[in-house]
Amino acid sequence: MMAEPDNDNNLEGPMIFIIIGKAYEKKGGEGIDLHVMLRAPDDDSAVRAALNALTEEGFLEADLDQIGVLTDIPNEEPHASAYQGALEGEVAIIRFQ
Repeated sequence: MMAEPDNDNNLEGPMIFIIIGKAYEKKGGEGIDLHVMLRAPDDDSAVRAALNALTEEGFLEADLDQIGVLTDIPNEEPHASAYQGALEGEVAIIRFQ
């Protein structure tokens, strides 16, 4: 995965995205609120990687509502661990049930 952004963003560190949405494990089932954190060169790549990770976790559908780049390191769990995982190249999925 690219380490440098391919757009005009000039962050000092890597671009760690947070995507907020809801995913569904069953067709017509109740959605699960979630946050996805990952490292990506741009928002299109971040959305694609998030959707692929959700599919691998068994989700059939997802409604992704917001996307942003984290400018500070989170210091509260579970986001702090997810951030560290994203720095290491993982796609972290935080479920809220």
